[in-house]
Amino acid sequence: MGPPESATELAAEAVELREPELQLADPASPGEEHVDVEAEGAPGRGRCWPCGAWACGSRGEPEAKKKAPCPGLGLFYTVLSAFLFSVASLFVKKVQGVHAVEISAFRCVVQMLVIVPCLIYRKTGFIGPKGQRLFLFLRGVFGSSAMILMYYAFQTTSLADATVIAFSCPVFTSIFAWIFLKEKYSLWDAFFTLFAIAGVILIVRPSFIFGSDTSGMRESYSEHIKGTFAAIGHAVLAAMTLVILRKMGKSVDYFLSIWYYVILGLPQAIIILFVIGEWSLPYCGLDRLFLILIGLLGLGGQIFITKAVQIEKAGLVAIMKTMDIVFAFIFQIAFFDNVPTWWTVGGALCVVVSTTGATIRRWLQSSK
Repeated sequence: MGPPESATELAAEAVELREPELQLADPASPGEEHVDVEAEGAPGRGRCWPCGAWACGSRGEPEAKKKAPCPGLGLFYTVLSAFLFSVASLFVKKVQGVHAVEISAFRCVVQMLVIVPCLIYRKTGFIGPKGQRLFLFLRGVFGSSAMILMYYAFQTTSLADATVIAFSCPVFTSIFAWIFLKEKYSLWDAFFTLFAIAGVILIVRPSFIFGSDTSGMRESYSEHIKGTFAAIGHAVLAAMTLVILRKMGKSVDYFLSIWYYVILGLPQAIIILFVIGEWSLPYCGLDRLFLILIGLLGLGGQIFITKAVQIEKAGLVAIMKTMDIVFAFIFQIAFFDNVPTWWTVGGALCVVVSTTGATIRRWLQSSK
């Protein structure tokens, strides 16, 4: 694949995400231009009633013409997406007595209640193009498995550690794109890959390198190892998901992609819960509210990052995505009184430099 792309950059190039009917038109969105509709005899305008304009933005006029978006709006959407994802991660950490797999199941249910009306309104169907169904199936399985592993990582290790390791996804994306899509993998790719791996090692702190030093860890070392390996598993599966999206191209509506994500993730979570015997309803009403908000915030984060790559250069979006790590550090300190260790800070710097460097290199090459 040429120089390694960030997860967001690959998703942007893969799906192309520039469907003309996906313009957000919520007047509350700062600086956003309204859609100028000139189609005669078109159905009545208005936002998508099932989910509101902020989530779907579906309009009744497919021939709608759009004005240029406000400068910086895509970056604002990126930061907003990072914030929503980080708050959802915080709630996952806050929920007591509910297994990560069950949280994933609740998220699927909440998102399904929103996605189904949107698909009906948009008349995209629920199966997808005939030649893309296998890829949609794999996207759903890999995506939902990645979600489960990420939630487990949040529950068993610190927010900062789990988020930084998950941010190494571009390393695996470039490798898988090289293997399955026959894209170029250069020495620069290898260099940035090694740099990201070094960052992950600083966070995991394997005993055969660092000995028995567990300073700064609030959880046991065994729990820390479980969480960090779950985060690595998430990064691998998320990278596979992005490569599949690249393979599908722009022929699949992104709401349909999310539909496969939740419709396959729900039975998967139920089967796992049945096997491990961990199903339990939360006793606290606040925890139940958290479960609902996790689903809504996760969907909102997906929508806004999609909107960001529609209207902003993918390289800028990828760099701004580092705000995920910033929010994770802030929330860990503010809500858990847990200051990240210097090992975590060093690992975060390695991963961020690796991802940012790869993105800038890709950006410079594409501009030549």
